[in-house]
Amino acid sequence: MFQVDIIEKCKQNNRIAQLQLYNQYCDGMFAVAMRFVKDTMEAEDVVQEAFIKAFSKLHQYKAEVTFGAWLKRIVINKSIDLLKSKKQHMLELDEVHLKVVDASYENEWLVDDSITLDEVKQAINKLPDKYQYVVMLYLIEGYDHQEISEILNISEVASRTQLSRGKAQLKEFLTQKHHGAGH
Repeated sequence: MFQVDIIEKCKQNNRIAQLQLYNQYCDGMFAVAMRFVKDTMEAEDVVQEAFIKAFSKLHQYKAEVTFGAWLKRIVINKSIDLLKSKKQHMLELDEVHLKVVDASYENEWLVDDSITLDEVKQAINKLPDKYQYVVMLYLIEGYDHQEISEILNISEVASRTQLSRGKAQLKEFLTQKHHGAGH
């Protein structure tokens, strides 16, 4: 298996293998970082730091998940660390397709068709960080509660609760926007 060979060579500090792995994943990881941090330079820094961490922790990588999934989690953690350190708001969601209606929350999550993506973005930016991160990871990145609990170091119950509260607040922001604050 080609992938396994490259990873084994990377574990032995083979620079050519490391460069191959970097080239294979850098664009995809940059796109992930850009969904969290607003700035191209910062996203590049996040990706660089993620690769440095990945190469230094490669001995911990067990092929239970793909290397890409493992690396993506490092990129997301680095992005969140950067955002926390800067107290920056979550990113523009331009090219992202929100799972606005998600079957298990269908009744709770009906929003007016006239609400624009920009309004949804602004509403997500208003959420407290703990809700914002869970909403982003679940709706945008497509992680499940088990994965979110590992990434954010919270319980699955906390992930579900924060998602539910985050969605409720999001719905409230969007409803107020369209019906005035008195509704």
